[in-house]
Amino acid sequence: MSSWKRISSDDEEKFENNVQDKSKLNEPSIEFFPEEPKYSFDEIILPQDVKDKILDVANYAENSKKVFEEWNLQKVYKQSKRIGINLYGAPGTGKTMAAHAIAKYLGRKILVVNYADIESKFVGETPKNINKAFEAAKKTNSILFFDEADAILSKRVTNMSQAVDVSVNQTRSVMLMVMNDYQDFVIFATNFIENFDPAFMRRISMHIEFKLPDFECRKKIWQHYILPTMPNNIDIVELAEKYDGLSGSDIANAVLMAAFKTARRNLNCVDKKFVFDAVEEIIASKNANQGVTVEKNFVSEEYVKNRIEKKNGVVKK
Repeated sequence: MSSWKRISSDDEEKFENNVQDKSKLNEPSIEFFPEEPKYSFDEIILPQDVKDKILDVANYAENSKKVFEEWNLQKVYKQSKRIGINLYGAPGTGKTMAAHAIAKYLGRKILVVNYADIESKFVGETPKNINKAFEAAKKTNSILFFDEADAILSKRVTNMSQAVDVSVNQTRSVMLMVMNDYQDFVIFATNFIENFDPAFMRRISMHIEFKLPDFECRKKIWQHYILPTMPNNIDIVELAEKYDGLSGSDIANAVLMAAFKTARRNLNCVDKKFVFDAVEEIIASKNANQGVTVEKNFVSEEYVKNRIEKKNGVVKK
C-alpha cells in the first residue's frame, strides 16, 4: 500500500536548492591561464598619436614600481597604482593586437578574459569567476585583458523586475569593487563604449579611440600584408586611395582571399583584380549588415540578461 504526503513550500524550496547544488558539482571549475603576447608594436600599424597615448600608459605601468614603492609615493597617492586603459572603436582596427603589444612591451604575459569565459547559469558564480580572473593575473604577474568589455561593464539595471536583473547588478557591483582594490594594469577593449556604465568610465584612467586607418596607415597596412615573396601586380597606392573605409582586418582578409583564389586556380601571380574583388565582397557584406538595427544603448544589458535567462530555462511570455 502506497502512501504520500503533501510537500510544503519550504520543503520544495529546499529540494530545488539541493538539486541546484548537485548540478553545480557537474559544472567544470573555471581556471584562467596567461599566454605569451602574440604581437609586438613592430607588428601593428597605428596612427602615431594613438601609439603615443598607448606608450604613455604603458610607461606609467612600467615605472610604477620605482615611483610608488622605491620612492614611496604610495604613501600619499593611495589609489594611483591602479591604472586601466580602454581601447575603443570600430571592429578590426587593432584593439586586441594592441593589448598584446602592450603586454609584450612590458615583458609580461597576457591573461585574456571574454564574458563567455566567466558567465555562469548559477546565481553568484559569475562574480566569483571575475574574482578568479583578477587573482590569476595577480598570481602570475600577467596583464589582465577584458575583450568585448561592454558585456561586463555595461550600465546597471535601474528598474529591477526579475531575479536576472539582480544578478546582472551584482556582477557589476563586484567588478567595481575588484577594480577599486586591484593595484595593477588592466586593459579593456570594446566596440560599444556608449554602453559603459559611468562608474566604470571614471575608474579607467585613459580611453583611447581606434579609428579606421587614414590613407598613410592604409598604405602601410597593404604593404605589411602584400609580401615581396608573393608574386603580384598590385599597385598599393591605388588600393589605398580607392578604398578609404577599410579596417586593418578587412585589408588582411582581402589579401588572404586573393592569394587563395590565385592558388586554387593554379596561377603564379596574384592579380590585382582578385584583390579588388575581395575588397568589394567585404564592402558588400558591411553594407548588408548596416540594415540590421542595433539598440546600442541597451544591447549589452539585454545580451547579459538573455544569456542568463536562456541558461536558466526562463521562457518569456
